[in-house]
Formats: sequence, C-alpha cells, structure tokens
Amino acid sequence: LVFIGFDAEEDLIGNLARMPTSERIKAIQKMPETMRKKREIRNKVLTEITKKSRHRGTQCSCCTHCLQGTAVSFRRFGNTFSECFRLFWVWHKALKIIRAEFGTSVLSYFIFLKWLLNFNLFSFLINFGFIAVPQFLAAEPNNLSFTGLELFTGAGYFQQTVLYYGFYTNATISKTENGPSYNMQLAYIFTVGIYFVICFLILLFSMAKTFSKNFVQPQTYSGNASKLLCTWDFNITNDKAVKLKQKNLSTQIKEDLTEVNREVVSFSVKQRVARVAIHLLSWFASLGTAVAACAGVYFLSINNLKLFLKGHKNDLESQAATLVLPLVTSLLNTLIPFFYSWLGRMERFQTPGQQIYATIARNIILKISIVGILCYYWLDIVAASESQCWETLVGQDIYRLVLVDFIFCLLGSFFGEFLRRIIGTTVCVGLGQPEFDIGRNVLDLIYAQTLTWIGILFSPLLPGIQMIAFSIIFYVKKVSLMSNCQPPRKVWRTAQMTTSFIFLLFCPSFLGVLCVIGVTVWRLKPSEGCGPFRGLPSMYAALSEWIQILENYTVSKWVVWIYHNLITSELFFFILSGIVLIITYLYWQIIQGRKTMAKLLRKQIIN
Repeated sequence: LVFIGFDAEEDLIGNLARMPTSERIKAIQKMPETMRKKREIRNKVLTEITKKSRHRGTQCSCCTHCLQGTAVSFRRFGNTFSECFRLFWVWHKALKIIRAEFGTSVLSYFIFLKWLLNFNLFSFLINFGFIAVPQFLAAEPNNLSFTGLELFTGAGYFQQTVLYYGFYTNATISKTENGPSYNMQLAYIFTVGIYFVICFLILLFSMAKTFSKNFVQPQTYSGNASKLLCTWDFNITNDKAVKLKQKNLSTQIKEDLTEVNREVVSFSVKQRVARVAIHLLSWFASLGTAVAACAGVYFLSINNLKLFLKGHKNDLESQAATLVLPLVTSLLNTLIPFFYSWLGRMERFQTPGQQIYATIARNIILKISIVGILCYYWLDIVAASESQCWETLVGQDIYRLVLVDFIFCLLGSFFGEFLRRIIGTTVCVGLGQPEFDIGRNVLDLIYAQTLTWIGILFSPLLPGIQMIAFSIIFYVKKVSLMSNCQPPRKVWRTAQMTTSFIFLLFCPSFLGVLCVIGVTVWRLKPSEGCGPFRGLPSMYAALSEWIQILENYTVSKWVVWIYHNLITSELFFFILSGIVLIITYLYWQIIQGRKTMAKLLRKQIIN
C-alpha cells in the first residue's frame, strides 16, 4: 500500500485493534510504509483500543477500566522510551559506518569490543549489587587522606574502600538485632561463582551460535544476485543514509566475490622451501622474543615484591616503585606486537586472513605467557609472603596493570596510527596511510579482559573500571580509524573472525582464569587479618561450614543432597563431561554435513 484512503485506513485500524498484541505488532512491521507512518498507525490503533475499552461500561468494573488504561499507557510509554533510547544509542550508527567504509574485517573488532563492554557491565552490576552495597552498610569511615596519586597506584586511600578484597568484613551484616542478616562470606563466594558459571554458559552459547551462523553459510554462494536486486530498502530517503547503504552493499558484494573467485597460487619447489624457511625463522624469532619477555617480567616481579615488603611506606618514591612492573609489562605488550606485525608482512601470506591469524597466534602466546608468569608470582610467591593482606596486594597489582595497559592502548593509537599516517603521507609518501591492525588490537582486548576476570576475586569493582576503559577505547579507536587508517587493500570476507575471537577468549583466557580462581579458592590460605574469609583454611571452607549448618534443618535437605551428590561428586562431572563431548561430536557431524552440501551447491553455481 503506497497510499491509504480515509475509509480504508479506518477499516485497517479496526482490524488491527481486534488482533492480538503479537500479531498486531507483526502486521504493522510488515507494512510497506515509512517509520513515521507506521508510528501514526500504531498510535491510532492504541487510541481505538482505549475507546473500545471505555465503551464496555456496564460490563466491566472500574478496576478493569483502570487496569486496561494503565496497560495502554505503559505500552505507549515503553514505545516512546525505546524510540528515545535509540536516538541516544550511537553504537549502531557507528558500526554501520565502519562496515560501509572498512568492511567486515575491521567491523569484527568493534563488535567484539562492544560485546566485552556488555560483559563488564553485567559483571559490575552483579558485584556492586550483591557485594559492594551490603558492605557499605557495615563499613567504617576511611581515615586515610586522598592525594590523587592513588588513581595511578591503586594504593593509599583505596585500600580502605570496597574496591579491594581486604576491606570486606567476615561478619554477618544486620541492621537490627532480630531482623534479616546478610552473610558476606556466602555472598562473596556465591556472587563470584555464579558469575563465572553464567560467563561459561554465555561463551559456549555465543561460540555455538556464531560458528553455525558464520562457518557454514550455503546461502553465501548464491546471495550476490539477491543482494544486488532484492535487498534495497526503499524507505530510505535521506541522502547520507542512501550513500551509506550503497557503500555497505558494495563492500559486501566485493567480499563475497573475493571469496568465490579466490585462486590458489602454485609455487615451485625452491619457492616452497624458501617460504617454509621464512615461516620457521619468523616463528623462532617470535617464540624467542616471548621467552625473553616472560623471563624479564618474572625477575622484575620478584624485585617488585622485595621493594614492597621492605618499604611499606606511603611516600612518593615507594608508590612510584610499584608502577615499574606494570609499565615494563605494558611496554613489552605494546612494542613486541609491532614486531610480530612486521614479521607477518615479511612472510607475505597469500591472503590477509592468514597473516591476521598468524599474528593473533603469536600475540596470544606472548600475552598468555606473561599472564601465566604473573599468576605464578601472585599465587605462589605473593600468597606465601609476609604481607598482612596478600589479596589486596594482588588486587592493587592487577589494578595498576589494567590502568597502565589502558594508557598504553591509547598511546598505541597515537604512535602506531597517527604518527604512522603523518610519516606515510609527508615524509615517506610511498608508505601511504596505515591499515588497521586487527590482530594486535584484538589481543589487547583479550589481555585486558583476562586481567579483569582474574582481578574480580581480589577487586570486585574492577569490571566497572574496565567498562569505562573499553568505552573510551571504542571512541578513540573509531576516531583514529576514520582519521588515520585506510580500508584494507585486499577486500575479503571475515564472517569467521568473530567466532575466532570468542574462541580465543574462551579457550586460553577464560579456562586459564578458571584454573587460577580454582587454585585460589580451594588451595590457598586466606590472610589472617583481612577479607571476608579471614581465619579459614581456604575460601571454600566457608561453603563447607554453611552446608554443615544446613544439615540440621529438614527443609534444606535437598541443598545438602545436591552438594554431596553433585557438586563434590567426581562421577557426576565425569558423566557431564561425557555428555558434553557426545553433543559436541554430534554437532560437529551436522556441521560437516552442511559444509559438504555448501561445497556441492557452490560447484553447481560456478558450473
């Protein structure tokens, strides 16, 4: 319908008013009208529903009228609020511009960054609501003075705040004598534990969803004609939106055609030997660099602990000494990836995807190795030191690492992209503008998120700090991309990139963090003078003591049964692992079958 007459519009509104809510929404959405016209029709339908509800006078009670009017008012308020919310939500527009200008390869980085931002927002809300807010009720006034240097060191004034583990009480919080109580030990361990379980399930679901969506797409090989002829949105009338849509479709078609027309280059025996030698030499250089960096971080961390235990002062020199370890670690994590990117260009891979995956593999080895050395330092050396509250010391180290890594990430955008553009356009014109380094930037995000996950147990509000950092990084990277970088020289489709990023976040990063948290909760003895688990042989002992208390209550027998027969049962986890492996195998067989069908379909289309 291009034009709706007055009588036809009245009939349409009457028919829509008689429909159920879900069917009415779908019918309005499917109308070939502009968004403004659809909103007008929706508002008229709601008005018609309100009129009909008022004319039912004698049959409906006053309470029914009030409920119906309230429901319609809330529905209108919800629609208005969602429309206003979309106006202020700038992520969608920014992602559309990036996709149209730079393609899906660069877009995958920003989608991954947005996904991590939502992750940290969820974590911050949970920790703040169930751990920090109850502690505020039992907290004593902070007598330490704030100098401003604490923003960089994380020490001083922040030690007596909810930012760190050592500030939390081990008592049961209650505002009145006979009122409800709040067990901080159980709240702490359950909040952190349930959060990691939810993260585990979200990561698994996201990997499965993106894998089935991106790795197997039979319609990819036959969708170019439909993209060209059938995907234009005729409701778009704005000139900027039209040009953006044209660029978007053009980039998509170029990526798909590059994937279909990809040629396999044949090399002679001599060329193959030379390429293999270059690859082996590059990997030897990258692994040697990673080993040297890990050795440097280890010896520096030992020296850092000695300085801390000797000093324990609040003067400027002692606090500045604590920044040496995060500065050197961040410097290594910033400079060495540039060396890896140079190695990738020297190897001359056939496709940009191969170069990006090689760079990501080398960066993940470097960053995860450094994190592993730091975890060994925290759990084996710091935990056995003479520190009064080693958990707070670990939390401060992670806070400094997160903050300094964020600063170096911003400096990397300035030196690695802005200055590179100035040099490439003025000094060495042959270099030209730089391309956006996807591998290096993605691994920076995974490294930062890994530190945040480890630090949740020692600094519950750390996800809030990381959430602010990711928000700033998004806008800085977007501005730097638009101003300093050029689109990829070789257009290529990267539907699998997001799946690969989530897999790297899950397999080396998240599973490693679970191992660190498991050792801390089950094996290490908490500090005697601080934290909610003071005086216990381990953090897990708080849960065991709670189960012993529940055994005296008949109502809670089911909780005790679950604990003894499921949580502490090796047989249960063995059976659960077997079921997961069987489901994974069956899912993989289905994927392989669909992939075979896709290859056959591609051959038929090409022929």
